[in-house]
Amino acid sequence: MLPSLKAGFTLDSRLEADTEPLMWLGLCELRIMNDRRWPWLILVPQRPDIEEIHDLTPLDQTMLTFEANMVAQALKRTSDCTKINSGALGNIVRQLHVHVVARSDGDPGWPGPVWGHGLREPYRPADLRLFAQRIKAAL
Repeated sequence: MLPSLKAGFTLDSRLEADTEPLMWLGLCELRIMNDRRWPWLILVPQRPDIEEIHDLTPLDQTMLTFEANMVAQALKRTSDCTKINSGALGNIVRQLHVHVVARSDGDPGWPGPVWGHGLREPYRPADLRLFAQRIKAAL
């Protein structure tokens, strides 16, 4: 029997504070990192107590890969970026979540990583809504 989605699931408070909910994909909730410096999305598998991709069932691993690829393709189409960076680090926030970040030559921190670069710059509400609409349309 498959584990039920959201049963016992609680979103990490740091993800809750730094991101905005966008939509439900199936396995994952898709969230927007509230940092306007980069088009940045986060997938959070709705499974309790999971820290690593290899902790997921094989079916959930397949779903996560499918959803991450779908999100990366939508972000690439909507941002016209040079490169998509994807990663599941978990060194600070242990709860499994996958970052999908659009990067371009000359963006803040290029070509280095986005983590730890400067201070987060939150979106204005209207800009966040516009970004969310573009991503939803691309998906």
